Amino acid sequence: MTLAPDVTEPDPTPTRTRPPAAKTSPFGALLLRLHFYAGILVAPFLLVAALTGLAYTFTPQLEKLVYADELTAAKPGGQVLPLAQQVAAARAAYPAGTLTTVRPGEGDATTQVDFTSPDLDEEHQHTVYVNPYTGAVTGQMTTWWATTPLKTWFDDLHRNLHLGATGRHYSEFAASWLWVITLGGVVLWWRRHKGARTARRLLAPDLAAKKGVRRTRSWHAATGLWLTVGLLLLSATGMTWSRYAGANFAAALDSLRSGTPSVSTALTSAPAAAAGGHHGGGATTAPVASVDPAVIDTVLATARKDGLSGPVAIGVPADAATAWTVTQTRDLWPVGRDSVAVDAATSKVVDRVNFADWPLLAKLTRWGINAHMGTLFGLVNQLLLAALAIGLVCVIVWGYRMWWQRRPTRADRRAVVGTPPVRGAWVGLPAWVIVVGVPAVVALGWALPLFGIPLAAFLLIDVIVGGMRRRNAAAPTSPAPAGS
Repeated sequence: MTLAPDVTEPDPTPTRTRPPAAKTSPFGALLLRLHFYAGILVAPFLLVAALTGLAYTFTPQLEKLVYADELTAAKPGGQVLPLAQQVAAARAAYPAGTLTTVRPGEGDATTQVDFTSPDLDEEHQHTVYVNPYTGAVTGQMTTWWATTPLKTWFDDLHRNLHLGATGRHYSEFAASWLWVITLGGVVLWWRRHKGARTARRLLAPDLAAKKGVRRTRSWHAATGLWLTVGLLLLSATGMTWSRYAGANFAAALDSLRSGTPSVSTALTSAPAAAAGGHHGGGATTAPVASVDPAVIDTVLATARKDGLSGPVAIGVPADAATAWTVTQTRDLWPVGRDSVAVDAATSKVVDRVNFADWPLLAKLTRWGINAHMGTLFGLVNQLLLAALAIGLVCVIVWGYRMWWQRRPTRADRRAVVGTPPVRGAWVGLPAWVIVVGVPAVVALGWALPLFGIPLAAFLLIDVIVGGMRRRNAAAPTSPAPAGS
């Protein structure tokens, strides 16, 4: 007897199959993992930098409120007193120290006169404020590079959290990784919309998406895309005066002859000191004449005649054999940074450097610093910085929210947060990418140590952990006991 084959009738009900997951390239997987871990680990530092930067943004308005008496001349107008008379009033109020810099007041601004102090370092001065119309001293305070204590406090909070040199690592770490996270997010968002890229999809959040990770991701990515240019500028300018990357940047500018130029203060017409002394056969050295502050009006008039307009800072030389300097201090656009060296004895300009003649990289550095500090475009600049800071805070919060929303919720797989992207994707990269990319990353890591060292540590830990997990997975399991 022949048995009929067991034939199963097909189910007429159509089955719904899940479409195959899109295959992610090794580059995309590596970028996703790097963006994920950089976001998780660097975001707290970026959050602090954004909040402290937001607080710093409006210090000019706070200064006018807190130091109204010192910075503002009461009842401005009328005839301005000779600058030498104002300096004499400041000297009477502060007899100690050496006169170093004078910033003449204009409009309702007071004149600021800086003196060195025996109990202060070279970065700090004792500043006396004088009403340019009455000669009355309106106040005194210790300043840092002519910056008021309030502004200095907020500046230190943003730069180093009041922790000194150690605290500067936090801001450099944040600035060194901000551009990496920003560009990585842009590339990931661009790749995610492959085949359906429109301005609407890229620049606007997906409001049609249900509440969850998809909607949060759209807000996170779209907002980050809007902030891209500003964040890149903040990252680049923040690194220019950082501890390690800033030093490398300054060295690079010097090697390219693109550093900030300065006028020569050497006076060729100054009488040379007599030779001798210890190595000159016993001849004595002629004393160098001291500087007479009374000539400051002549110095300023000479600089004005040579075309230096607007607010200026007058550098007082250490002796009569050195020229005075007068430098524009206009930070608003268009920036005024022309500088002249003046021989007070002859009332002649002996050297001049115009901002227009600065090397391009030096100009870009100056503009970038002013933009970062909110002075390049005045109030508009401040509002843009505030918007960048608030936007960055939102992007960070949405990033952490996505991490929490992606957590497994099944009873057998419950977790506090989402799992990281797959490990080891870089192994699948083409050989030429590794050959070219590794030296480039090493060079970049050398120039930006607080980017390179954490990146190397991340890759090393990633390889070690991945190898340990593969070894544990390949380890043979113990055989079950007999009779079980």
